[in-house]
Amino acid sequence: MEQSPAFATSVNKQKIVVIMGSTGAGKSRLSIDLATRYFKNSEIINSDKMQVYTGLDITTNKITMEEQFNVPHHLLSTIDPTKTVLAPSDFRKLASEIISDVKSRHGLPLVVGGSCSLIYSLVTNEFDPNSDVFNGPLPDPVSTELCYDCCFIWVDVCLPVLNQYLSKRVDEMLDAGMFKELVDYFQSGECERVFESGLGQSIGVPEFETYFKKFPDTPADPNRKQISSSEDSDEENVEYNEAIRRIKENTYVLAKKQVSKIAKLKDAGWNVKRIDATEVFRAAVTAECGSEKVAELWEKLVLERSVKIVEEFLAE
Repeated sequence: MEQSPAFATSVNKQKIVVIMGSTGAGKSRLSIDLATRYFKNSEIINSDKMQVYTGLDITTNKITMEEQFNVPHHLLSTIDPTKTVLAPSDFRKLASEIISDVKSRHGLPLVVGGSCSLIYSLVTNEFDPNSDVFNGPLPDPVSTELCYDCCFIWVDVCLPVLNQYLSKRVDEMLDAGMFKELVDYFQSGECERVFESGLGQSIGVPEFETYFKKFPDTPADPNRKQISSSEDSDEENVEYNEAIRRIKENTYVLAKKQVSKIAKLKDAGWNVKRIDATEVFRAAVTAECGSEKVAELWEKLVLERSVKIVEEFLAE
C-alpha cells in the first residue's frame, strides 16, 4: 500500500480542484474557462488515461494547442505508448510531483479528466495498487481519507442527451481527420508497437481493427463520410459503417460507466459538487439553437456555478 506524499501529512492539506465527468461532458472547456477568466494562476493536470499517451490526438479527442490558450497542461501527450503503460500508481507519483511543483509557484492545480481510477489513485491518502473499488463482483470499499483538500466538480449531462451529443461529436472527429489518423496508425505499423492495454484501448482502435485487416491498403481519405445509401453496400463500406457504429456505441457505454463510478464516489461520501449541464447539451444538439444560445446557457448553468464553488472552496 502506497502512503500519501509527505507534504500531504501536515494539518493544512494542499488545495486542488478536480473536474470530473463523462467523456464529452465539457470538462476541458470548463477548465480552460476557469483558468483563463477567473483563476489565472491555474495549471491543468490531465487525468484521462488515453490522453496521457503521445499519438492519436483526434481519436482520443485531445484539446488542441490553440484551444489550450497558453494554459500550462501536464501529463498530456507525454507518455510513449510503445515504452510503457501508465498504471494508476505511476500516475499518482507523477501527478503528485506536478502538484507540489505548481503549489510551490503559488499556482492552482486543476486535475481534469474522466478516469476515476487515476483520480482515485492520486487523491486517496493510502492507495493500494492491488485494490479495485470500481470493478469486479466484490469491489473494495471506497476510501474517504484524502491526502489533498479537494474541490470536486462533476459536470453531468443526462445520458440520452449526452448520447445524442456524443454521436454528433464522433461525426465531427471524423470530419477533423480521425479516419486519416487511424489509416496512418494501422498502415505505419504503430498499432503493432503500442501496448494493447495502453493506447491500443482507445475507442476507435479496436473498432477499426477488423476493417484494416480486411482492407490494409485503404487510402487515407480525410473527407470520407459514413455511407448509408443502399447503393454503397459493398463490403468495405459495410465494414466501415459498422466500425463507426461500434465507436458510437462503445462511447455511450464508456460514458455510462464513468457516470456510475463518479456516483459511487459521491455515494461513498466524497464531497462532489454536481453541475447539471443537460440543458446546455440539449441546446447544442438542437438545430434551431444557435451557438450564442448555447454559450449563454453554458455561462449561466455551468461556468457561473463552478466559479462560485471554487471561490468558496479557496476562501475556506
